[in-house]
Amino acid sequence: MHNIGKMMRLTLMILLISVTLMSQAAVYKWIDKDGNAHYSDEPVNNSQVVQFKSNTQNQVTPLPPQSGTMNSDTQEELAPSTKYTIGIQSPQEEATIRDNNGDITIMAAISPNLSSGDVLVILMDDKVMGNAQTTPIFSLKNIPRGEHTFIIKAVAQNGRQLASSSPRKIYLHRAIVNNSRKPTPYNKGG
Repeated sequence: MHNIGKMMRLTLMILLISVTLMSQAAVYKWIDKDGNAHYSDEPVNNSQVVQFKSNTQNQVTPLPPQSGTMNSDTQEELAPSTKYTIGIQSPQEEATIRDNNGDITIMAAISPNLSSGDVLVILMDDKVMGNAQTTPIFSLKNIPRGEHTFIIKAVAQNGRQLASSSPRKIYLHRAIVNNSRKPTPYNKGG
């Protein structure tokens, strides 16, 4: 039993070494009849193996910190933004709202509370509705009847989106009231 374990380890080592050697594929370069250079991992007629220099690596060197003073705008841009979580609480997904005036109130929950300068906007069918605000309750007026999708987004002063709720589909039913009288046919003597 002890020999089987050694054989398994030896087989595994040989397999790993062979996979490592196979993964180091060569790169071939050739020039076509129009003088354009092409590169491939498979040899082509008149191709040459490309030799890479040992310093051909992706290395990133961090920039040294800049000295001097930063104004408040620069500090605000560099400060890490707050990670918000937004969820629409009311109405529920695929709720049907019956309101002849087309008024809808959308209520959301946001965590943590908005930082100074951050605002909320509501989108209905991918269009911003009304002005940005700091409270998570949106009262929308005269919305056309039908299916609508709402999303609430947290936005920084510079316009960058900080968070977004999941889309919420809502149906609005409005009765059509037509106050004008329709003419009725008049039957003359017949």
